[in-house]
Amino acid sequence: MTTSMRIRVEGNQFIMERTFGAPKDLVFRAFTEAEHLKKWWGPRGWTLTRCDIDFRPGGVWHYCMKCEDPAQGDFYGMESWGKTIYKETNPQDFYSCTDYFSDEEGTINEELPPCFTELEFVERDGSTTVINRSRYETAAQLQSVIDMGMEHGVRETWDRLEEHLAAVQSA
Repeated sequence: MTTSMRIRVEGNQFIMERTFGAPKDLVFRAFTEAEHLKKWWGPRGWTLTRCDIDFRPGGVWHYCMKCEDPAQGDFYGMESWGKTIYKETNPQDFYSCTDYFSDEEGTINEELPPCFTELEFVERDGSTTVINRSRYETAAQLQSVIDMGMEHGVRETWDRLEEHLAAVQSA
C-alpha cells in the first residue's frame, strides 16, 4: 500500500501525516524498538550504526546514522548523531519527545536547533495513520532545518518504513 505523505509548515511547526498498511501495534513498535529502527531509520544510503533506546518518560534514544552510499558524494562516510529525550509515552497511541543533534557521547549540539515532537498513531481498518508534529522555537529555526534537506530525508525515511512494515508482515 503506497500512500502519499502530507507535509505542511505552520509557522514554527513541521507537520507530517502518512497512512501505513499495517496495524497500529506494529507501526508503534517500528518507531520505538531498536530491532525495527535499525532496518528503516534514515534516508536511503544511510544506516543506523548505533541505536540505544530506552523508551519511557525521561528515557533516551541515542543513535548514529552513517552514509554508506558512495554515490552520495560528499556525504559518503558522514555520521549524523542524534539524541531524543522522551517526555510522554502512551504505548501504541502517542508519544512526545525533544530531538537534538548530538555527538558520539550524547552531548547536545547547542549550535543546531532542537525540536519538540509529538507523534500520534491512529488505526482504521487495519491501517495506521501517523501524525508527526515537530515544533521549533522559531520559524527561522525550522527553516534552517528544512534548508539542511529535512523534507527529502523524512520522505525517504518514511518510504523505508513502509517497505519495512510490508516485509515484516509478509515474513
